Amino acid sequence: MNFVDAIWTVVKVAAGVAFGMNIAGLLGWVERKQSAVMQDRIGANRADIFGFRILGLFHPLADAIKMLTKEDFVSSSVVQPLHTIAPVIAMGGGLFCLAALPYGGTIQFLGRAWSLQPLECSCGVPLVLAALAFGVHGVMMAGYASGSNYGMLGGLRGAAQMVASEVCLASSLAGLLFLYGTLDFQQAVAWQSAHAWGIVFQPLAFILFLTAGAAVTKRTPFDLPEGESEIVGFHVEYSGMKFGMFLITDFMESIVICGVTAALFLGGWLIPGLDLPSMGLLGGVLMLASFTVKVLALLFLLMQIRWTLPRFRFDQLLDLGWKNLLPLSLLNFLVTAWGIYLWR
Repeated sequence: MNFVDAIWTVVKVAAGVAFGMNIAGLLGWVERKQSAVMQDRIGANRADIFGFRILGLFHPLADAIKMLTKEDFVSSSVVQPLHTIAPVIAMGGGLFCLAALPYGGTIQFLGRAWSLQPLECSCGVPLVLAALAFGVHGVMMAGYASGSNYGMLGGLRGAAQMVASEVCLASSLAGLLFLYGTLDFQQAVAWQSAHAWGIVFQPLAFILFLTAGAAVTKRTPFDLPEGESEIVGFHVEYSGMKFGMFLITDFMESIVICGVTAALFLGGWLIPGLDLPSMGLLGGVLMLASFTVKVLALLFLLMQIRWTLPRFRFDQLLDLGWKNLLPLSLLNFLVTAWGIYLWR
């Protein structure tokens, strides 16, 4: 790797992380406003700058200031330094995944090729899934380090839920990746460009992956590890920005799930009828726009589910993962494998 490639990789990674962090901040506003629209309320509209409120868009900024300036209270019962490391581990996995998503393909500009994927890897799909699964360590560590039995129970709930969901997450992609014949995001997008979007061939896998992904993010109706006002969660002994890191992690995981779904099921950065790689700089802009719009549309869908369905009981949640999603994922893979074998 020469100097220009190294600088370009650093810029791409920083841009990918900034992309996720900014959308994560915006999701705090979307969550309030979308729920308000669905429940016939006004929603967040109090934070202002010089009297301007702009539909409550300053609330994410106010939340950030509050979390950064709020006292970081640490109970005498916590286990240091695990208490400090836990939110870093939880958030670190999500940040890594953001840097590995395929925001665009390769374009020609200024006489050379520029790849718009921050971290290119021939096994990018399992790499992202593995980094996403690493977050369970942060959840379990937070519950254990809190020194509270309630926090520990929240951590155990979170670990059981995330393991069950992540098994389904990987198995639901087995048939699709077998069809693509690759573990590389860019090769998967190229296959869809030559044939059709993955959702056309694997509609069941799309539903299973998005359902398991929603459970991995620990968002309603799968927010049993946290439970907000009804159940004591794994981060009961956290305050200030440490608590904010767990909150941001849930949003980032949602973005990662939607990014992987867009890349593998919705054609990634493709726009039907346009040969984007041959359009130079304009093609690169359209690639980024196409991928972003697909991710935002999927996030909107997850928000609709978040404010529509009631919370599962924990036994129902585990039954959904182990007794429903996993068998259907394995059946989908078996049917896909036999279908491809008989076709060939």
